Amino acid sequence: MADDLPKIAIWDPDEVSILVARGTATGELLREVRAILTIDLGAPASADDRFVCFCGTLVELPGELRALAAVDSSCEPV
Repeated sequence: MADDLPKIAIWDPDEVSILVARGTATGELLREVRAILTIDLGAPASADDRFVCFCGTLVELPGELRALAAVDSSCEPV
């Protein structure tokens, strides 16, 4: 499980959402979201920077986060 991660992104199974701490570096956030999807939820790992649901469907990030990921130079593919 991803329990040993620093809790920047937290999966809330009751709300089917991930809560994100303000001021978090985009690269760190994306790495943690990927860990939640793959480790906690059992999603298959993708070979590129896309997120995949445990059912195999592509996960679409909110527009604001997509924009941040596109311009954040510290955001490496996760």
